[in-house]
Amino acid sequence: MYELLIFDWDGTIIDSEALIISCMQSAAQEVGVEPPQDEVVRNIIGLGLPEAIMRIFPDADHLFVEKMRIAYAQRFMQADPTKTHLFPGVRETLERLKAKGYRLAVATGKSRRGLDRVFTETGLGVLFEVSKCADETTSKPDPHMLDEIIWLTGVDRKKALMIGDTEYDLLMGNNAGIDTVAVSYGAHHIDRLTALGPVKEIHHFPDLETWLDGLVPVESFKS
Repeated sequence: MYELLIFDWDGTIIDSEALIISCMQSAAQEVGVEPPQDEVVRNIIGLGLPEAIMRIFPDADHLFVEKMRIAYAQRFMQADPTKTHLFPGVRETLERLKAKGYRLAVATGKSRRGLDRVFTETGLGVLFEVSKCADETTSKPDPHMLDEIIWLTGVDRKKALMIGDTEYDLLMGNNAGIDTVAVSYGAHHIDRLTALGPVKEIHHFPDLETWLDGLVPVESFKS
């Protein structure tokens, strides 16, 4: 029986893929390099920003990474929030899960500044007990974020569940000894995710609640 549900953000809760790709390509143009192809950027979604830049530009030095980081962050923070949207059923499902007694958390490759912004824009921040970002800890797939969330909540890791759309999310869960759920509608193809042994794959966000309801009656969860 799970008590703590830990969610990735981009690609799991909110559809921000097009904006991430656009900002990364625009930042590359500003610093004077060839913009990466869409698929190249899609492949790094989920990593912390410096790690993502180094993955796209493996020969980059520290100065280049910092220039790209600043250029990307400026574009992302100035972007029109209407260019992203919650996936269908996210708000309602999260509210019901919290009402049923589940404890909710976020583990994301976003910066703290970026996550706090979308928490405010979406109004979802009040639903999450704790959140951890890559610039506060270590980028996925290192388990540090999950280890800190487990420590802060005091939940047995056997009762925690990591839900995400990229292999970095699932690898982080595996590295932390936490069960994972693969989301098929995000950045990485579902075949990449199922190869990492999730306990469940979902094709729509509300499927998570349906599956959890089948594992344990709500009454016994709250008892």
